[in-house]
Order: sequence, then C-alpha cells, then structure tokens
Amino acid sequence: MSDSSSGRTGDRAVRLVVVGGGISGLVAAWRLVQAHGPAAQVLVLESSARVGGKLWAGPVGDVTVDLGAESMLARRPEAVGLLTELGLDDEVVHPRAASAAVVSRGGLHPLPPGTVMGVPVDRTRLPALAGILDPDEVARAGQESGVPAERLTEDVDVASWVASRVGRAVVDRLVEPLLGGVYAGNSARLSLQATIPQLWQRARGGRPLLETRPPATRTTPATPAVSGPVFAGLRGGVGRLPLILAERLEKAGAEVRTGVTVRGLTRTPTGWRLETGPASGPEFIEADGVVLAVPAAPAARLLADVVPVAAHELAQVETASVAVVAAAVPREQLTGLTGTGLLVPPVEQWQIKAATFSSNKWRWVSDEQSAEHLVVRLSLGRAREEAALQRDDADLTELALADLREITGRDVRPAETRVVRWGGALPQYQVGHLDRVQRIREAVAGAPGLAVCGAVYDGVGIPACVAAAGRAVHDLQTSMRTRVEGPRDRQERIEE
Repeated sequence: MSDSSSGRTGDRAVRLVVVGGGISGLVAAWRLVQAHGPAAQVLVLESSARVGGKLWAGPVGDVTVDLGAESMLARRPEAVGLLTELGLDDEVVHPRAASAAVVSRGGLHPLPPGTVMGVPVDRTRLPALAGILDPDEVARAGQESGVPAERLTEDVDVASWVASRVGRAVVDRLVEPLLGGVYAGNSARLSLQATIPQLWQRARGGRPLLETRPPATRTTPATPAVSGPVFAGLRGGVGRLPLILAERLEKAGAEVRTGVTVRGLTRTPTGWRLETGPASGPEFIEADGVVLAVPAAPAARLLADVVPVAAHELAQVETASVAVVAAAVPREQLTGLTGTGLLVPPVEQWQIKAATFSSNKWRWVSDEQSAEHLVVRLSLGRAREEAALQRDDADLTELALADLREITGRDVRPAETRVVRWGGALPQYQVGHLDRVQRIREAVAGAPGLAVCGAVYDGVGIPACVAAAGRAVHDLQTSMRTRVEGPRDRQERIEE
C-alpha cells in the first residue's frame, strides 16, 4: 500500500504540482514541502515571467516601491505568522501613525473613526461624519435606531442594506471608496456576507448598526480593544515575499518554473496529467496531486472536462481590472502634504479612486532611499467602469496626475512615472459568493488529488490567500489519502 504521508507512492516519490506562482501558489507549495518532506517532488508552474502575481515591487526613478498590493492585515494571524515562520520578523514594518482622507464636496476630510468599511457602528462617533456628509445626512444616519432591524436570513448586496439602515449618503461617500479600494467593485453588486462579515453577523442577529459602548465599571468591564497596528508590510516592499518564498522552496528541493502555461488537465489511473507547451508541440507532466492556484477564468478552463460543476461556477465570477500610476515627485512639490493618502468616492466624478502617499505611509520608502523624491501611487479602475484604462500609458498618467493636482491644489510634476496594469486582478464577491465557493469546493472534493486556492475563494488580501493555500493543501492530502487507501483500508482503520 502506498504511503502518501511519507511523501512516497510505492517505490517512487510523490509528485505534487502547483499551478500558479502567485502568493497563494507559493504558500501552497511551501506547505506541501513542509508536509511531505524531501521525498516528495514539488513543482510550481507559473505562466508569466516572474513569480508573485499581484505582489510586485519595482523602481520608479530612484525609488523602489510596491507596484501591486502594498500591505497586509496585521490583525489576522496567517500572513504575519508566515513572516515569522520565514524568519522575517525584523523586516516587518508598519505604516506611520497617520490616517487617510476622504474627498467630499470639494474638501479633504479625515477618515472618521468608529466605522467598519465606512459604515458607522458607534453612535458616539457620528459627529465625525460631518463634512463628508451634510447635516441632514448625518441626522439620517443617527435615525437608524428608530428603524426596526430585520433579521437577514439570506445574503444581500452591501448598498441596499446599508442605505436602508443609515442612508444612501453613507454608501456613496464612505462605503464606496473603501470597498473600491479593496475590491474595485460596486457596493450594489457586492455581497454583504462575503465582503463585510462583521456587519453580516449583526444583520443576521437583527442588531442595529449604531451602538453605544457602555462606560467601563467594576461590574461591566470595557471590551478589550485589539491592540497593535492594523496593517503590516515588509521593508523593501511586500513584493519581496514571493521572491523569498521561491528561494526557500528551491533550497528545500522544490522546483519553480516560470514562463510555463498549463493548457490542459486530465485524469489518469494514478493521478493527473498536465499539458504544457505550445499546441503544436505539447509537453506533459504527470502528477499524483495538483493544486490549482490560478484566477477564476483559467481555473474554469482547466476544470471544464474534469470537474464541470466547479468550472461552471468559476466561469460566473466577474473580475475588475485596475491600474497603478506610480510617480516619483520632487520633495518640494509635496512639502506639507500630510496623511497616508486620499480615498475618492465615485460620486465625486474623478477618474482616480485613491492616492497613496507612499513616502508618508512607509518610512522605508522615504527615509531609506531617495533624498530628492517622494512617491505617490494613483489607483484607477472599477468593475464595469474601466474605460479610462483603455488609454495608453502617457494619457493614463496625465489623467491621473490632473486629478491629483485638482484635488490637492498642488502643481505636481513628477520626475519619473510608471504605469502597471492589473487586468482581471480582482474577483467580484457578488451576492451569494460564499455559497458559490462552497459548491466549487464540494465539486472539487469529488476529484481525489485535486484542490483549489486563490483570491477568488476566501478573500482578496494576503492573509486570506495564505489561509486558502493552507486549506487547499489540507484538502489535497485528505483526498489523496482517501484515493490511496481505498474503501477497504478505510474500513480497517475504523475497525482498529
């Protein structure tokens, strides 16, 4: 009988293939190496010329900066735990203690405290909404306690539920820019359950949004606050993380190949066969187990014949394309500009949806690199509203800079700029998304030796992708053990 837990099948090493070299795929490969040891052959196949997916750090003039995702939630354990595991604790950094601003009605206003994804949840903090909202809109938000809270039993879109509780203005001027920053989506189509689970739990219980925390007393202690910074990064950029993982994988005996597109996936009597190379001269790789760590569309194509139910569900997932315009700006042009950046609601009719003042946000960007330049990152692109992204780099850059000049009143003239486009980068978690994910996983579970992970399943952030990769490896090992043992072996284990 084969022993998959030792990393061997009969007289040969188990071959495990991870399709996709983004953060999800690399973490999955790392977990496989840890679980199976040196006897297993772990192979990562990445179609592009580099690993990392949406994590990528690169130069803008004489300054290096993240050109994709730039931070991770520090209050979730998965990503910071991975950094500790890799011995990178000394390189973890946190944003400076400065908040972002929201553009509203021609002014810049501090992002108000006491909100969850822009939704006010603390009645005592309502006055902080003034300026972003007009007096009538603030008053409408405060009337929430007078509106009976119906218990939700099914998923709903964010916009309709939040508007019914605290008014449409909260959606337009607070929720939209924050959700747009995370998902590049429209709150009228995004799932409350999947994108703001804290509020979904309140809605399920019929609890109001606005609550007033009782003062701490000897008999009613205050709820302990979650301590520590909310976000974390890496000195030199979180884009270093996939490079470090790839290096560690190769030192551990795994193989990471770039520039290899997997075009087909078929079952064999002992596992799986992956088709790579050009259609005119295909090459084949045999595997005992496969983890698909690719976006929804390529995953749907690969699963079309082997798990059609999962392929159908994945094909329904929409994505949003975004672009980042990074600019190295002479320091004197940004002197006195405070905060970590700007959030721009769609209702304000600008093309940029956010500006990150990277040199204000990260000490390693401003203090450890150029003495002459500061970096600003401008983000563009929302789901189904991506016409501006069709412009060439020069036009897109000027469009973004024109917005920044108008909003800040600064005559920003960068010394260097760089445009990075992320086509189909962000899956849209539409209403019913979590049910869809469950159906996908249940269907894939019926194909022993196969598992899936990536941003489409449990969250688009780095910690969520790390967690999904760990789950995929667990699912893969479980299904391989089931296939290897067979019904008789499982019965013997039960009887023992």
